[in-house]
Amino acid sequence: MTPKDFLSFIINSLVSHEGDVVIEQREDELGTLLTLKVNTQDMGTIIGKEGKTINAIRTVLRVYGSKMDARVNLKVIEE
Repeated sequence: MTPKDFLSFIINSLVSHEGDVVIEQREDELGTLLTLKVNTQDMGTIIGKEGKTINAIRTVLRVYGSKMDARVNLKVIEE
Protein backbone atom coordinates (compact mmCIF):
# COMPACT_ATOMS: atom_id res chain seq x y z
CA MET A 1 0.00 0.00 0.00
CA THR A 2 1.43 3.37 -1.01
CA PRO A 3 1.26 6.45 1.23
CA LYS A 4 -1.29 7.90 -1.22
CA ASP A 5 -3.56 4.85 -0.86
CA PHE A 6 -3.20 4.93 2.92
CA LEU A 7 -4.13 8.62 3.08
CA SER A 8 -7.02 8.07 0.68
CA PHE A 9 -8.44 5.37 2.97
CA ILE A 10 -8.27 7.69 6.00
CA ILE A 11 -9.70 10.76 4.26
CA ASN A 12 -12.54 8.92 2.51
CA SER A 13 -13.60 7.56 5.91
CA LEU A 14 -13.99 11.11 7.22
CA VAL A 15 -15.50 13.18 4.41
CA SER A 16 -19.05 13.43 3.06
CA HIS A 17 -18.04 14.24 -0.53
CA GLU A 18 -15.68 11.38 -1.44
CA GLY A 19 -15.77 12.28 -5.14
CA ASP A 20 -14.15 15.66 -4.45
CA VAL A 21 -11.07 14.23 -2.72
CA VAL A 22 -7.89 14.80 -4.75
CA ILE A 23 -4.57 13.45 -3.50
CA GLU A 24 -1.32 14.00 -5.37
CA GLN A 25 1.97 12.33 -4.50
CA ARG A 26 5.41 13.74 -5.31
CA GLU A 27 8.80 12.28 -4.52
CA ASP A 28 11.78 14.55 -3.88
CA GLU A 29 15.03 14.59 -1.91
CA LEU A 30 13.14 15.20 1.34
CA GLY A 31 10.85 12.19 0.89
CA THR A 32 7.22 11.93 -0.16
CA LEU A 33 4.95 14.98 -0.28
CA LEU A 34 1.21 14.36 -0.37
CA THR A 35 -1.09 17.25 -1.28
CA LEU A 36 -4.74 16.99 -0.31
CA LYS A 37 -7.74 18.85 -1.70
CA VAL A 38 -11.25 18.27 -0.36
CA ASN A 39 -14.66 19.88 -0.77
CA THR A 40 -14.94 23.14 1.15
CA GLN A 41 -17.77 21.66 3.24
CA ASP A 42 -15.45 18.87 4.39
CA MET A 43 -12.54 21.18 5.25
CA GLY A 44 -13.70 21.64 8.85
CA THR A 45 -13.96 17.89 9.33
CA ILE A 46 -10.46 17.31 7.98
CA ILE A 47 -8.83 20.08 10.01
CA GLY A 48 -10.82 19.48 13.21
CA LYS A 49 -11.06 21.59 16.30
CA GLU A 50 -7.82 23.57 16.73
CA GLY A 51 -6.24 21.45 13.98
CA LYS A 52 -6.22 18.29 16.07
CA THR A 53 -7.58 16.01 13.34
CA ILE A 54 -5.12 17.09 10.64
CA ASN A 55 -2.24 16.90 13.12
CA ALA A 56 -3.27 13.36 14.05
CA ILE A 57 -3.41 12.41 10.35
CA ARG A 58 0.07 13.87 9.84
CA THR A 59 1.38 11.91 12.83
CA VAL A 60 -0.07 8.66 11.51
CA LEU A 61 1.49 9.34 8.10
CA ARG A 62 4.88 9.97 9.71
CA VAL A 63 4.66 6.67 11.57
CA TYR A 64 3.58 4.92 8.37
CA GLY A 65 6.55 6.46 6.56
CA SER A 66 8.99 5.45 9.28
CA LYS A 67 7.87 1.83 8.94
CA MET A 68 8.63 2.10 5.20
CA ASP A 69 11.98 3.92 5.81
CA ALA A 70 10.64 7.04 4.11
CA ARG A 71 9.64 10.53 5.15
CA VAL A 72 6.00 11.41 4.41
CA ASN A 73 4.65 14.97 4.64
CA LEU A 74 1.10 16.22 4.09
CA LYS A 75 0.02 19.57 2.73
CA VAL A 76 -3.65 20.60 2.67
CA ILE A 77 -4.69 22.89 -0.18
CA GLU A 78 -7.57 25.23 0.65
CA GLU A 79 -9.52 26.71 -2.22
